[in-house]
Amino acid sequence: MHLPWRQKQQASEECTPSLPSEQRGLGARWSATKDAFKTHVATAQANTKYTLQRYNANVKDCLRAKASEECTPSLPSEQRGLGARWSATKDAFKTHVATAQANTKYTLQRYNDSVKDRLRAKAYQLGSRPVAYLVLSGFFLALRYFRRLRTAEWVTPDILQRKRWVRGVVTSVGDADNFRLYHTPGFGWRWPLKFRRQTIHVRIAGVDAPEGSHFGRQAQPYAVEALAWLKDAIEGRIVYCQLVRRDQYSRIVSVVTLSPPFFPGWLITGRSLALEMIRAGTGLTYEQAGAEYGKYGKDEFLRAEAESRVARRGMWKHGTVGETPAQYKRRYAQSGTDIEAQVQGTAKVEKENSKEGGLRRILKRLWS
Repeated sequence: MHLPWRQKQQASEECTPSLPSEQRGLGARWSATKDAFKTHVATAQANTKYTLQRYNANVKDCLRAKASEECTPSLPSEQRGLGARWSATKDAFKTHVATAQANTKYTLQRYNDSVKDRLRAKAYQLGSRPVAYLVLSGFFLALRYFRRLRTAEWVTPDILQRKRWVRGVVTSVGDADNFRLYHTPGFGWRWPLKFRRQTIHVRIAGVDAPEGSHFGRQAQPYAVEALAWLKDAIEGRIVYCQLVRRDQYSRIVSVVTLSPPFFPGWLITGRSLALEMIRAGTGLTYEQAGAEYGKYGKDEFLRAEAESRVARRGMWKHGTVGETPAQYKRRYAQSGTDIEAQVQGTAKVEKENSKEGGLRRILKRLWS
């Protein structure tokens, strides 16, 4: 059967009309251009990735070598220009700081030289006037060497560092290894002592005596006899003390010597009080941390202790000592009562230092 519409459909499917030649040429050129663009993009991406990898490797190498100033990674031209300007600014700032420091140093040197010149001129003027020179020299010597140290608070770290020697009168003996010293730096200080209550609490260095009954503690054997011996030896007498350090009870640990019998103490050194105590059997050699023995040394102290033990003097009358003072204090320190004793001792020292005699109060009222 002849169907006209069927023939038209077949003809449209089988026979596609051909495009003009101009359109076919444009399509070929567009395909070639697109392929070239893709190739260019891929090449640019590969180059960029390679450049970044090299830059990162260069930065890592610079960081490992810690040579950031000497080894600079390759940067674009703009960044290199900024880096050069920053380096120039930094160098200029360093130069400015160095110049300012040099100027400051020079100014200080000139100022010090000027001060020294003025002091030399003043010294020359004083030298040309002997009376003024002697008066000023005497004034400064009096301030340095003839000023009375009233209490332990007046003993400064500078005095302890120089281990200064002081002369004084023992006003009282509180325990078998410490006493109260009234400092007498010159003539006229000794009388009357009863109106002068402010004294220095001195701990005898190098010796450890039996402990008495303080703060509710039981006294050690031979503590009463050791205290009586020390009172008889130094109470009311002149002694010389080399101030060494301050202990936990605010006492001044001192190397103490007795006054020589015929010559002044500043000319000849007297006998060591600590050695005399050890020879008499009223104390043992102090061997704890911070021990001071003066010019004699620890060996001399141990030798004197051995002689006293052999002769059975004082606390060695039975041949041995049951509990040494160091063991006694260690036992109470472990029980916690030693801290309370330190607090009470410090409070007692502050209370005694704050006391003033009647004559001093009257003079202060008249002066004010």
